[in-house]
Amino acid sequence: MKHLLGIDELSTNDIQTIIDRAEHYAKSLENGGSYYNNILSNKIVLTLFFESSTRTLTSFDIAAKRLGADVVNWNAELSALKKDESFSDTIDTLSAMRPDAIIIRHSEYGAPEFVANRVDCPVVNAGDSWREHPSQALLDALTIIQEKGQLEGLTVAICGDVAHSRVASSNAKLLTKMGANVRFVAPAMLMPQKLPCEGIVCFEDLEEGIKGADVVMMLRIQKERMDRGSIPSDAAYFNNHGLTMERLKSAKLDAIIMHPGPMNRGVEIADEVADDPTRSMMKRQVANGIPTRMAILDLLGGG
Repeated sequence: MKHLLGIDELSTNDIQTIIDRAEHYAKSLENGGSYYNNILSNKIVLTLFFESSTRTLTSFDIAAKRLGADVVNWNAELSALKKDESFSDTIDTLSAMRPDAIIIRHSEYGAPEFVANRVDCPVVNAGDSWREHPSQALLDALTIIQEKGQLEGLTVAICGDVAHSRVASSNAKLLTKMGANVRFVAPAMLMPQKLPCEGIVCFEDLEEGIKGADVVMMLRIQKERMDRGSIPSDAAYFNNHGLTMERLKSAKLDAIIMHPGPMNRGVEIADEVADDPTRSMMKRQVANGIPTRMAILDLLGGG
């Protein structure tokens, strides 16, 4: 791989290679490992986040540092963009400083690909518009495999605001490539007009959509990406579409619960579900972000 811009460009072998490397790092971290032969020693990783982030930005930062890299967190609010410099000029300026890798999150569709075409180093897409979030899908795949042993043949229900979710898009592409059965579960107003890949089965009713599922992945309502008048109140949404323990009975008895965060309790998910000590994978997803992103940076920049 030269860049990681989306799941479409990855073969099943690519996906498996990243997951295997991530599993290696996950086990090393569990055993108290820290730096790994300084694979990225003397290299500079530049993070360009044009949208707010807690999990992804911090996770990439820690991942790079665990591999021995120096990390520069560029701040859009303090940049020349505030002086009306163009985006392309900003990227050209930063490229001239010769970073060894760039990690970018942007609200514009395809922004990471635009950057990749202007710089001479690997570019990692940390989320663009509602198109893709490939590293999230890879860490979710690792989490599922750790718990279920495989992806092939599993039924994964992705539920909530699917229409505005880059996580849903990347997960659906990866999971179907790897042989899982993917369902989108959302009210009509939150269902995408165009599905990201073939083979997805759509449901509007939550209990029907998660019936017999091995994995139930909940998504928050992304109010920042829609007309606020297009959804009911939070309470009404929860009453109709929120995941409760009662509704969870429709899924398999050993179904796991996932959420990419940030989580809106009492809107898409009940406290008792989110905090279930055996079935909720949310803390593990966060933890798996670091070894997965270590694997990505290793494979892109460790040569």
